[in-house]
Amino acid sequence: MEHSQTKYASVLLDVAIEKALDYGIPDTLEVKRGMQVQVPLRGRLRSGYVVEIKEKSSFSKTLPIHSILSEEELLNEELFELAIWMSKYYCTSLQQVLQRILPASVRKNVSHKQQYKVTRLLSKEKLRALCLELRESHALQAMVLDVVLMEEKGILLTELLEKTGTSRSPVQTLVNKGALHLEQVRVDRSPLTGQEYFKTEAKPLHEEQAEALEKICKTLEEKRFETHLLFGITGSGKTEVYLQAIDRALKLNLGTIMLVPEISLTAQTIERFRSRFDDSIAILHHRLSDGERYDEWHRIRRGEAKIVIGARSALFSPVKNLGLIIVDEEHDNAYKQNEKQPCYHARDVAVVRGRMSKAAVILGTATPSLESYYNTQMGKYTLSKLNSRATNARLPKVEIVDMRREFEKAGGYTTFSEPLIKGIKKRLELGEQTILFLNRRGYHTSLFCQECGHIFTCPHCDLALTFHRGEALLACHLCDHRLNPVPRVCTSCNAPETLKYKGIGTEQVERALHALFPEARTLRVDGDTTRHKGSHERFFRAFSTGKADILIGTQMVTKGLHFPAVTLVAVLNGDGSLHIPDFRASENVFQLITQVAGRSGRGDLQGEVIIQTQMPENLTIQQSAKQDFEMFYQTEIATREMFSFPPFSRLVKLTFSGADSALTEQSANQVRDVLIKGLGKEYLIHPIVACGHAKIKDQFRFQCLIRGMHVHPITTVIQQLSGVPRQIKMHVDIDPLSTFF
Repeated sequence: MEHSQTKYASVLLDVAIEKALDYGIPDTLEVKRGMQVQVPLRGRLRSGYVVEIKEKSSFSKTLPIHSILSEEELLNEELFELAIWMSKYYCTSLQQVLQRILPASVRKNVSHKQQYKVTRLLSKEKLRALCLELRESHALQAMVLDVVLMEEKGILLTELLEKTGTSRSPVQTLVNKGALHLEQVRVDRSPLTGQEYFKTEAKPLHEEQAEALEKICKTLEEKRFETHLLFGITGSGKTEVYLQAIDRALKLNLGTIMLVPEISLTAQTIERFRSRFDDSIAILHHRLSDGERYDEWHRIRRGEAKIVIGARSALFSPVKNLGLIIVDEEHDNAYKQNEKQPCYHARDVAVVRGRMSKAAVILGTATPSLESYYNTQMGKYTLSKLNSRATNARLPKVEIVDMRREFEKAGGYTTFSEPLIKGIKKRLELGEQTILFLNRRGYHTSLFCQECGHIFTCPHCDLALTFHRGEALLACHLCDHRLNPVPRVCTSCNAPETLKYKGIGTEQVERALHALFPEARTLRVDGDTTRHKGSHERFFRAFSTGKADILIGTQMVTKGLHFPAVTLVAVLNGDGSLHIPDFRASENVFQLITQVAGRSGRGDLQGEVIIQTQMPENLTIQQSAKQDFEMFYQTEIATREMFSFPPFSRLVKLTFSGADSALTEQSANQVRDVLIKGLGKEYLIHPIVACGHAKIKDQFRFQCLIRGMHVHPITTVIQQLSGVPRQIKMHVDIDPLSTFF
């Protein structure tokens, strides 16, 4: 049966076709922009999204839409406009952008979870009488009634069967007798279900906090767009400002998106917000199951959750009446998507979404990115400073230890300096806690031959293999290639007894600590110990409740954690990242040291920080020890301006990868030639060079950096490129964070 059609829909399909196709809208269907529909393509039904409704089609013949998959728009007008902006700015197809904005579980239309629920049909008195009657003759039915009588609002069938240890048969018999009712209900798979928390009240604000909150509330009340940079030292009470700003937004019936780096999305963070706002919260992060993410996303879409807390992708939540966006630790590199296009930065997109929604945007940090702080100096962002800690806590004392002298005293390499050993011993005696930070996991960082100098590297990547003592193997941290058992003879020169390990990782630090302090209770938090869901929360909860004396970890231990009993923090290798040839290297080191130092002395006890380095005279190390951001900013911004690096220019990085090294480099040079012709002399196109990781998973990698004042002319030329061989992949990264890797 054919239906007439007077309008057409432009549909973007969930298949490898980048352009939208036109389909007729049958008069029987009410199709809107943003809906998910099913359409015929090459004899099969495919799903897609309606991007436009139009009166006329671009094609002479069109097929009709088969059916509507989503009853309501999955993408509202605002999110559609954001997707179109991202597609243009980040030089990515709209199809790829929509795949980032819509969770896979929503695109696949995963169904809501249904379970059977058992409720009473008879009064409690009648059920008790029936229970007594059945006690002797039908004990299992009586046992079921015992449990049901204790549940006021009914009980899930699965829970009832678990508590009674029975089958469904006695339950069904009681249903047939008219004593109980069995019905299917939708079960909420929220990750917050069943978690305990204590209700808390708003805390009094000190003067600087109150001033910052007043500026933010004024923006909220006027329902206008403004970006606020909340620059507060570690422990200055930024979170309390967020909480009270969210509270104000709720009273104005405005929705909130709160972004935190994935690594900081711990139970500690969630508890602080839930204790203030109960069930108004939805949580979104990559460790949720498809079902949990589906339920949370639809709770947000229906307006049941007015506050969304999550990692960078939570920015695309369909929040109703959005009025406030908060980006905590705005400087954090975790906000940048690097691996897949669009290579968006959640902080920058948050500002764009805020402008589109006329929302207040708060960027909070103790170590602002140079770009954000520069924007305050230029008048684009409103600056609020919190220069003192919120409680009576004082900033920690910082000591820089010259490891060259420590090596001389020890007669060779040593992991722990003398001041650090004394500091740990003192904390163990006082019952206080210590955090040790080293940004390398594993036991040794490499294995090499002393005879010929051969280093054992990954056969698929340009990277030395790391030794993991616990698993007794060598592993690649890029592709997870594993070499087991560990070689005893050099594979290059066959020399026996010449292999030697070099470099330290967190695993070795833990073992060395046990040798020095056998009585110390340690916890190690790194990529090896936190592979399973919920492992971060278990470790941090154990440490916060005093079940360990020393926490050893990688970057995971530097972000937003609050442990009042920690009075000593040590950075074991303060200058490690300064050797990377990247214009952001100094900024990254300053931020990392300042953040990890901020974990010390957050309670009533005086904190101490020890920075171990072989470059004690380095200006960045000195400034981070003083936590002097203003001085660091002045030094670094002058260097950036001198060499015309961001924020004084815009960067685009093109990465080319392929199995054939020569063809990949040749293709990269051909693209560079086109860019030179297409862009004027005001754009600097750097020569093609091998990436810092020149080979990953058997793919050779080359890169080209383009520098200029505007991104649009660069992306226009890139979109017009043709002739790149199919076997060569070109990756476009707008505003890259790293110019080396």
